[in-house]
Amino acid sequence: MITPQFIRFLVAGGIAAGANFGSRFVFSIFFAYGIAVFFAYLVGMLVAFLLMRGHVFNANQGPLTPQVIKFVGVNLVAVLQTLAISLLLARWVLPSVGIEDQAEALGHLVGVLVPVVTSYLGHKFLTFR
Repeated sequence: MITPQFIRFLVAGGIAAGANFGSRFVFSIFFAYGIAVFFAYLVGMLVAFLLMRGHVFNANQGPLTPQVIKFVGVNLVAVLQTLAISLLLARWVLPSVGIEDQAEALGHLVGVLVPVVTSYLGHKFLTFR
């Protein structure tokens, strides 16, 4: 069942994903694709933490340090998912089906979207409970 909290999570996650995706293009000016994806993920993670803590899980009154540590832990799993999927799609899958010009952008977009469910469950039951 889709709850109002999950909808808020999706909106906050969408904003964070936009920050992640958009910042990757800036980082790509200075870094290789994989490193740019990683730094962009950190930007998205910061935006996500602020939105999740304050607007999704209403956890502003909870202790900050344990929340940050757990948030980072959940997101370490997600960043590995994002990086693996982004690289797999951009380097092998998309070029093998003839998509080369936008393979990095498309690979990264899919890589950012995949960890939505695992992140929600991790933050709901671990980070902000």
